[in-house]
Amino acid sequence: MSNKQKQLLELKNLCKHYPIRKGLLSRIAGYVYAVDGVSFSIYEGETLGLVGESGCGKSTVGRTILRLIDPTAGEILWRGERIDELSRTEMRPFRKEIQAVFQDPYSSLNPRMRAADIVSEPLRNFEKLSQAQGRERVSELFALVGLRPDQMLRYPHEFSGGQRQRLGIARALSVKPKLIMCDEPVSALDVSVQAQVINLLGDLQQEFGVSYLFIAHDLAVVKHISHRIAVMYLGRVVELAATDELFERPSHPYTEALLSAVPIPDPTRQRKQIVLGGDVPSPINRPSGCHFHTRCIYAQARCKVEEPALEEISPGHFVACHFKLNT
Repeated sequence: MSNKQKQLLELKNLCKHYPIRKGLLSRIAGYVYAVDGVSFSIYEGETLGLVGESGCGKSTVGRTILRLIDPTAGEILWRGERIDELSRTEMRPFRKEIQAVFQDPYSSLNPRMRAADIVSEPLRNFEKLSQAQGRERVSELFALVGLRPDQMLRYPHEFSGGQRQRLGIARALSVKPKLIMCDEPVSALDVSVQAQVINLLGDLQQEFGVSYLFIAHDLAVVKHISHRIAVMYLGRVVELAATDELFERPSHPYTEALLSAVPIPDPTRQRKQIVLGGDVPSPINRPSGCHFHTRCIYAQARCKVEEPALEEISPGHFVACHFKLNT
């Protein structure tokens, strides 16, 4: 995925800092560094997995890309054009090309709207269709995601969790987007239903060439669907590589620890699990130097004072660590 002509989205040092206000005058006493200098690209027809512990900033990155929240600093480029400084009106044409599927398939659907109206709402916003054309398009979308036409008049509470997530996918696909931000789309579903939804997303990608930013904490799921994976820790990307490369040659200690916790579906094989000491540092008061040094088993004096840059150690494999593993 190196052809610049096929690049859809590029983030350059994206930051999102939330001010902490205290006192009667609400003076700024500090910041929550939710996202702090994230850079990566997504290409046409690609799935980029974004993984890390809860609170590392994954969802904030996704919501900033969607412009549901505004970045504090950095650049968001869509096909080479900056969209991070656009007004709400100027942003409207781009919203058709960037859609989202959220974590909770129930709270992301309006309980007062019928399923057909939920799926057709983006169509009414962006396209001029007759009522008959709208019904036909919605019927096609229902069939595409594995729902029956007779379910179009039902309300969200009449669907199962997996079916509700299929509704969310149909809604996102309705305006034929180029990129869909999937924020933990299967974490609220049963394991068997997770597999169905993941396979559906893969089939839709093959058929329409849509790209995904797939945000999750389940590495087994991310491995199954992603072409490349970016690992985040405390608001920053610490490793970025092709999926097979990342699983075979993890080069950041944090990635190594995450992979050691992935269950192996073979009782005859054993894997040494790396247990990280301590808790995740606060995004308000982050450690100096490498943010991971307080929990890293390989940390040395340099790690406490010098922040590592994200460097390319092999084609397409980037790591932010002074003492890279497997190199």
